[in-house]
Amino acid sequence: MSDALSRMMAARDWLMADGATGTNLFNMGLTAGEAPELWNVDQPDNIRKLYQGAIDAGSDIFLTNTFGGNGSRMKLHNAQGRVHELNRVGASIGRDLADAAGRDVIVAGSMGPTGEIMAPMGSLTHEIAVEMFHEQAEGLKAGGADVLWVETISAAEEFQAAAEACAMAGMPWCGTMSFDTAGRTMMGLTSAAMVAMVDKLAHPPLAFGANCGVGASDLMRTVLGFAAAGPERPIIAKGNAGIPKYHDGHIHYDGTPDLMAEYAVLARDAGAKIIGGCCGTMPEHLVAMRAALETRDRGPRPTLDQITSALGGFSSNTDGTGEEPGAGRERRGRRRG
Repeated sequence: MSDALSRMMAARDWLMADGATGTNLFNMGLTAGEAPELWNVDQPDNIRKLYQGAIDAGSDIFLTNTFGGNGSRMKLHNAQGRVHELNRVGASIGRDLADAAGRDVIVAGSMGPTGEIMAPMGSLTHEIAVEMFHEQAEGLKAGGADVLWVETISAAEEFQAAAEACAMAGMPWCGTMSFDTAGRTMMGLTSAAMVAMVDKLAHPPLAFGANCGVGASDLMRTVLGFAAAGPERPIIAKGNAGIPKYHDGHIHYDGTPDLMAEYAVLARDAGAKIIGGCCGTMPEHLVAMRAALETRDRGPRPTLDQITSALGGFSSNTDGTGEEPGAGRERRGRRRG
């Protein structure tokens, strides 16, 4: 347990992660099609504001503004030669703020998908994927990240490539996938299959789980799937703040702070160790989540009915495993909150 996150997990029953990156940056003026990672250099004050918002709201862990900071995605902005720089700066801004926080705060170096399809279905080979993730990992390591945070992955092969890259960088890591297609990832992986995959990795993550997806209800059902598989490692839950709605020319998530507080407690009771938000989750949501986690007693593992009653219906009838055809409910109308 030489790394900071392992020490924190050993000392605590739960940890709170941060909320959205993109949603917060769009509210600061980021435009569609613009690379958020370039703001690490061009708009550092806004990145400090992003990180500080999570710290002030009570997050124990916050992710760096480097989600798309790999060579494939940065090539779309003619910045493929700046991968190391942008990741290093994104992490170093966070390192400075975490060190000044007055309490232990973990800087997690965000590494999102390459945006390409892995072979044999696509042209991205394992070796090239590892190389891209490794370049990003080295930049985050140089900037002072405590842990690497691989997120929103859909393909098992890409998750495995990221794991190998983290090992090459000599860094501990966490990994989450997005279960957004009727309870499975876009490439067909189930919650149980992810648990089996993680257990076989030569350099396994400190914690694993799910992020983003459809909404908090669906993510909770995935967390229950993880727990049912009896994983050896802590579970991460990082759900969206409600469902996206198009309103007045922009995307708005309809989840209230009260709804996210309910989600946080349910996620903890379902077995998640690290609990945070994803798209649409703002500092005010995090404040409510932290307060609920600190003041509400741990309860029994929630049932599917309890989840839908608190957070709204599921977007599909099953969790993707085919084992519980009647477990879910079709979403009808607006979710509560």
